[in-house]
Amino acid sequence: MDITSAEYKTSSNSLKDCPKTDFPEYAFIGRSNVGKSSLINMLVQRKELARTSGTPGKTISMNFFCVNNEWNLVDLPGYGYARRSKDLRASWEKTLWNYLEKRDFLVCLFALIDSRIEPQEKDLAFINKLGEVGIPFHLVFTKLDKLKAAQAEANIENFKLKLLETWDELPTIFITSALDKRGREEVLKSIQKMNKEFHKVQKLKVAQMR
Repeated sequence: MDITSAEYKTSSNSLKDCPKTDFPEYAFIGRSNVGKSSLINMLVQRKELARTSGTPGKTISMNFFCVNNEWNLVDLPGYGYARRSKDLRASWEKTLWNYLEKRDFLVCLFALIDSRIEPQEKDLAFINKLGEVGIPFHLVFTKLDKLKAAQAEANIENFKLKLLETWDELPTIFITSALDKRGREEVLKSIQKMNKEFHKVQKLKVAQMR
């Protein structure tokens, strides 16, 4: 997939404030400092489309971008940031799950995992809940350039083994690096494939209504 345009559209703090759309939507989420903004910028080849920050929990609203004037990318606030108040974390968690469960055009959630660290309970709990409520998602391991290949592979394998304690099979997994653009084509090909399926389903729905 060639990226010809990527534009910021709006930010929302609740489901009712999310922009109306007919485009398929793909959301990105991960724990604070997982490299989400860097990954998004790498995917769309824009240096500062999503703002990066050294401050964990910087993103505090849902940021919507339109890519190629044919699909939406959503930058979701990270989870697990300790510097936010308990009330704010609870409020955001409610907003997040409201969005994930009720956003009609959300096709897939990309859940980002930091490859530099061993499996974290917050990541595993979040992924397990996605399965429980039936949210389609892919896993994206980030920052592969930050450590030796053997260590990254070991951390990823450990994460897979942890998942298989509660899952019968693993979800689709991508291995990425914002620095050397590893995984970019694979993620975009996946989105392109889901776009085609989305439009096929929409056409079928229209035909059934006639």
